[in-house]
Amino acid sequence: MSTTFFKNLEARFAETKEVKEVADRLTSAGYEAYLVGGCLRDLILDASPPHGGEPRLRREPKDWDVATNARPEEIQKIFPDSIYENQFGTVGVKTGSDDPKRKVIEVTTFRLEGKYTDKRHPDDIKFAKTIDEDLSRRDFTVNAMAFEVTTHKRRVEGLVDPFGGLEDLRAGVIRTVGAPEDRFREDALRLVRAPRFAAELNFQIEMNTRRAIEKLAGELEMIAKERVRDELVKILETPNAARGIISLEELNLLRCVLPELREGLGVGQNKHHIYTVFEHSVRALDYAVKQNYSLLVRLASLLHDVGKPKSKQGDGPDSTFYNHEIIGAKMAARALDRLRFSKEFIDEVVHLVRYHMFYYNTDEVSERGVRRFLARVGSETVPDLLKVREADRIGSGVPKAVPYKTRHLQFMIEKVKSDPISPKMLKVNGDDVMKTLNIEQGPKVGYILSILLEEVLDDPKKNTGESLQPRMGELGRLSDAELKKLAEKAKVTKDEFEEGAEGEMKERYRVK
Repeated sequence: MSTTFFKNLEARFAETKEVKEVADRLTSAGYEAYLVGGCLRDLILDASPPHGGEPRLRREPKDWDVATNARPEEIQKIFPDSIYENQFGTVGVKTGSDDPKRKVIEVTTFRLEGKYTDKRHPDDIKFAKTIDEDLSRRDFTVNAMAFEVTTHKRRVEGLVDPFGGLEDLRAGVIRTVGAPEDRFREDALRLVRAPRFAAELNFQIEMNTRRAIEKLAGELEMIAKERVRDELVKILETPNAARGIISLEELNLLRCVLPELREGLGVGQNKHHIYTVFEHSVRALDYAVKQNYSLLVRLASLLHDVGKPKSKQGDGPDSTFYNHEIIGAKMAARALDRLRFSKEFIDEVVHLVRYHMFYYNTDEVSERGVRRFLARVGSETVPDLLKVREADRIGSGVPKAVPYKTRHLQFMIEKVKSDPISPKMLKVNGDDVMKTLNIEQGPKVGYILSILLEEVLDDPKKNTGESLQPRMGELGRLSDAELKKLAEKAKVTKDEFEEGAEGEMKERYRVK
């Protein structure tokens, strides 16, 4: 490496005032200190372009890790206001920085790890004497380098690279430290970390490493689903997310991550699609990524058609997938629950999958229909729903993500956005119902509010106290059974979107 490279690396390190101060205090106390892990990898990528090409965009490390020969208790003496709550020799040093990425610098004692009987955690951890021993336990060569910031006995240029990580980083290669099968049998999560790093860095996986992953892919089943979920999320958050999903399939890992998605492999569609279900889903994800949409929209775009294989009827250009969005919503819920996503996040993804097939025709849908649409899907959901629709369209091979119909729908939504579409927007509430009818709180109150909302959706002008008060009196004279029947009818009333969708699909697929 050139002198310029090391000067660039030194300059980037010097910018990190908080990290430098931690390293300086360790070295002043007579200990060694090294930058290690992902932060060093990112700094090197900043200092030197890969493949001999142009420099990358500036990479800002997500966190900062320092390795040292000081033991945890010695680190704590140097940094009294620190945190040590683990068995891995990692002490969290508080810096007081305003930058959340530098508020706590992790300082870890050199260590070695014993066997991984459960393929997840080392049976025992021992402190090592040298940085070389510490690097030997790491997963991939690009993560097994150290930059020495020790001031009293520095190596040549300060970079410790016993496994050729710098060369692999320059060549754009993900390779294990040592024998691939040994590394993956130690911690099976590394099986999915390899394609994650490849997607994140736009690298290739070295052939022997790749073959070992294909051979041992099934061992990923032994890993806690939360850890697998975190790696999947990291893949989805990269610019190469679509490639990452394809790589999971090529390496036999997708069956352990999202087997539901695999059901779309080789499943042809109809005359409205030029790709298989799996290809279409991955292309939809790719569009969402290129638009820099949220994780929610990316995952919903990937899973929006997951129900198609189970719903497919017939074959060839006239095959149908009736109700695939309902089936897909249930499948998405099971998949995300298995991966331990939060209930709130699952509900949001499932909602987008369930309603991504909304129908809209500018000549057929009125303001009344748009209000019902908003009442059904939620006005706060519409922006993300339209984004999933865009991804669906581009994933189908059409040239335009936002056609005139969608723009017209956005105009109509803007036009009716202040109209009442939920019970909270009615000019009367539950207390008013109980006071007017002199009744206690109970199901009858909810029934009446549901009926009033249904009538206001038809005609927003009725949303006044003068109009709703006498109507409450009329409804109050009905029996509970009659009110329940009217309320249930209101809930299942088909809006113009659904009626239009059903009629259009029946005509398209020639079914009754």
